[in-house]
Amino acid sequence: MRRVVKYLVSISVRPALVRYLSSTRTYCYRNIVLQVPPQVFHPGFFSSTKMLLRYLCTLPLRGRTALELGAGSGLIAIALAQQGSEVTATDINEIALGQLQRNAAANDVSLNIRRSDLFGSLTGERFSLIAINPPYYKRAARNEREQAWYCGPKGEYFARLFAQLGPHLFPDSEVLMVLSDDCDLEMIHRLAGHNGFTLRCVQRRRNFIETHLIYRIEKTAADA
Repeated sequence: MRRVVKYLVSISVRPALVRYLSSTRTYCYRNIVLQVPPQVFHPGFFSSTKMLLRYLCTLPLRGRTALELGAGSGLIAIALAQQGSEVTATDINEIALGQLQRNAAANDVSLNIRRSDLFGSLTGERFSLIAINPPYYKRAARNEREQAWYCGPKGEYFARLFAQLGPHLFPDSEVLMVLSDDCDLEMIHRLAGHNGFTLRCVQRRRNFIETHLIYRIEKTAADA
């Protein structure tokens, strides 16, 4: 039944949403104002970003060295900086990076903005807090915009994520990632385990289309 509902919502809402997102749009969340280009994931129309941000804001943030991996238009990165974290924000999308710089300036925060494919440009850097809203649908991305949605036909994004993550953590680092029950959770858990990590669900929230889940990524006992 849920798949039927999702299909009906998709065919009725998607055309209007695609038209709306074909231009740069202003998005406001609390005291943050963003400009979101059409080539960048829009945090206002997809609840995963806001759910992850709300959870992050329950944590102590002042003085943290934080990383938003795949920051897009920068909602999470800017909010963490406002709360006193020293924030590095990365993306692979050049348009996102340019807009992220402008959004940070418009919201009067300082971010360390880097172009990086996962941790590729962060060699030797460690973070006490990492936030990830990853691409999680299994398909090959055809361009930079689609890299915000698709993790590769075999979950290659997650294989690389878990393989690269360890050296960027302190013993007490916190890594939070939001996923959907509409993606291949079994595959993601398996890839995490192969690299010495477990995923512990700390929050779930259902809407009329899907359930989003926030996971804490933790080293397995043998690797801790």
